[in-house]
Amino acid sequence: MRHIDEILAVSVERKGSKELVFAGLEQSASQDTLAAIPDDRWLSEMGRAVFQAGFSWKTVDRMWPGFETAFHGFDPGWCSHIEDERFDALVAKTAIVRHGPKIHCIAENARFVLGKTGFGAWVAQFGPERYSELLLALKSEGSRLGGTTGQYFLRSMGVDSWILSRDVSARLVAEGVIDKVVVTKRCYGSIQDAFDNWRGQSGYSLKEISRILATSL
Repeated sequence: MRHIDEILAVSVERKGSKELVFAGLEQSASQDTLAAIPDDRWLSEMGRAVFQAGFSWKTVDRMWPGFETAFHGFDPGWCSHIEDERFDALVAKTAIVRHGPKIHCIAENARFVLGKTGFGAWVAQFGPERYSELLLALKSEGSRLGGTTGQYFLRSMGVDSWILSRDVSARLVAEGVIDKVVVTKRCYGSIQDAFDNWRGQSGYSLKEISRILATSL
């Protein structure tokens, strides 16, 4: 595994400058900011990430005001009881994507959110050094939040994060960090160790390192 500055040099050569490598990359939210985000916003973004998976992101984004209305502002208490009449009414709404299993998923994730004493505080406690643990927790405790769905969800909320896109995964394989991406504790632990090493070398955030890896291929 090479020093992060060596990989950055490859990215700079490809993109033209360090500034272009990091162009458009927003700063991550602080732990205090994450802890203060209301539970309904966490559930809303979970739902958006789930509905975007395998579907047009632009379409889901365009329809999202309709989702907010249909799911009562993603109030976890209301959403946790999407059963019978409520479910039938939601499936009939043309203002949302009428995908039954994903609608049920909202109810399951509402119960997941309600099971934490402040979901934002629960997320914030992990921090960058335990990001892999957070991803595995989302997969095991949430619904349809494994893989890149959970990663994009956390990134959208401002969590300092990596996203295992095709290019990031390929760079991790090329650097000998992993043989292939598998959503397991061992694989994610190896990735976490690599990112921690690169953070220690440079002071870059997980998000910045993820961008360096993504632009190096």
